[in-house]
Amino acid sequence: MTDNTPVRRADPLLSTLARTGEPDQSAAGTPDRVGVDAQAVALVAVFTALLVAAAVVPGIPVGGLGVPITLQTLAVMLTGLVLGPLRAGLAVLLYLLLGFVGLPVFSRGQSGLQVLSGPTAGYLLSFLLAAVVVGLAARAVLRHTRRTLWVPLLVTASFVTTLAVVHVLGIAGMMVNLRLPLSAAVSADLPFLPGDLLKDVVAVVAAVAVHRAFPDVLARAAKRRPTTP
Repeated sequence: MTDNTPVRRADPLLSTLARTGEPDQSAAGTPDRVGVDAQAVALVAVFTALLVAAAVVPGIPVGGLGVPITLQTLAVMLTGLVLGPLRAGLAVLLYLLLGFVGLPVFSRGQSGLQVLSGPTAGYLLSFLLAAVVVGLAARAVLRHTRRTLWVPLLVTASFVTTLAVVHVLGIAGMMVNLRLPLSAAVSADLPFLPGDLLKDVVAVVAAVAVHRAFPDVLARAAKRRPTTP
């Protein structure tokens, strides 16, 4: 009589394959994680370069306090909306560190820690928090809402972030470094508000276009389907 022991030993493996529909992928897990990490590093580098490029574009002077209108807020919001909180925070942090160590990557070619004593200090520091906050909002919207709601919800989140983070910290920075009273700091900040809100809309439209064309840039949570017996 033929020995059927090898067939019985293989039964557990065959039953596992039948239940899962695919072989064990544990060995392939490491290359996948390396690929994702490489993609994240590349995206952080690209958006850091975008932040630098936005600062290189000459700003429009407003008032006599030395705070120009630039494309930096547009780049910051776009970074958060596209990359999500972690990678956007890393991109903005890298940008700030490059400027603080002496590279002329801030507006008007400024660099070094001395910018923290100037009128733009609050705005610069707000960029990191703004990118993280709007990145959190973008991740929540893209994961949990329909595509038709992306633009209005992201515009709302961007407006709130711009007002509550960028402009509040910018006003606080002018009050501390320029010793301005609150009313004077708010008056100095107001000319930037309409342009920043317009830039928010542009950033949202661009970010939604990116996510629709490349849905894996900010990974969406996969919806679990009920398994059938």
